[in-house]
Amino acid sequence: MLRSSQPLTGPNRKRCREDEMLLGMVLDEGERGFIIDTRSAQAAKQARMTGGGTEPKSSYPQWRRLHRPLERGRPLQESFIKLVEACNDSSNNMDRWLSRLESCRWLSHVKAALSTACLAAQCLDREEASVLVHGAEGTDTTLLVTALAQVILDPSCRTLTGFQGLLEREWIQAGHPFHLRCARSAYSHARLKQEAPLFLLFLDCVWQLSRQFPFSLEFSECLLLTLFDNAYASAYGTFLCNNEKERCLCKVKESTHSLWAWLNQPGEKKKYLNPLYSPNALVIWPSVEPQSIQLWQGLFFRWIRSSQYLDEAWAEIQQLVEGN
Repeated sequence: MLRSSQPLTGPNRKRCREDEMLLGMVLDEGERGFIIDTRSAQAAKQARMTGGGTEPKSSYPQWRRLHRPLERGRPLQESFIKLVEACNDSSNNMDRWLSRLESCRWLSHVKAALSTACLAAQCLDREEASVLVHGAEGTDTTLLVTALAQVILDPSCRTLTGFQGLLEREWIQAGHPFHLRCARSAYSHARLKQEAPLFLLFLDCVWQLSRQFPFSLEFSECLLLTLFDNAYASAYGTFLCNNEKERCLCKVKESTHSLWAWLNQPGEKKKYLNPLYSPNALVIWPSVEPQSIQLWQGLFFRWIRSSQYLDEAWAEIQQLVEGN
């Protein structure tokens, strides 16, 4: 699996021989690969007017392009804001609550992300084909799809250590602009153009996987909540800045502590482990049917509904596991 930004073909359909050679070397003679573009065909076509575009079939004859549009900007942020407002409105009756939940379209974004990740995973696992994933810059929905596909396919990415490595590799080092995307959260009155909860959408999708496969992920919901908190406000430097260049210029590693070092302390690590975990070497194929995608209550109802009884149940499970 590969990831990249869009090709810069522009309105004159410029060619890049180096790109063509690079992708050509990925495939042996007679093999075919898939390019999953996370933009709509129309958006990709419009991008040509500003210098971007798509891979021409004539220049990449062994590659088949598939468009699977995923929201990444203002629409996604507005969806997040509407969901948080609906969750905080105590005057809702059941019908109005369900109507507002549907109209905010957050669960539709979750379904679309999981569906696209499953497509990439199927191309790799069942078709045994190479896959290139890209959107526009390759630092938002591209990372969402490649990271989710690896959690679905690779059991090592479902361990606590492997998941941290996945985040470091697919989000932090790959240049997801955390500073721009996670600047204010849903409670801000400011509507910043660059803000969008892509990382939260990823965490929500991983939570969906953990709910559908409760024994297959070594880490618990507590880790996902902690990651969400630290992406928006953190005492650690792991999610600071927008890319590696900025982190080097700001000397983040020299001036701050790592979130991973804190999480992996023996006393802390235990809090984030799933007591039901049983290593599963198989691929986990999630259901994306509407009845299978649920609202992440542990996050969105976090300050509204007490988690006391759920916390007590998990503590009892932990004791039973340790007793055995």
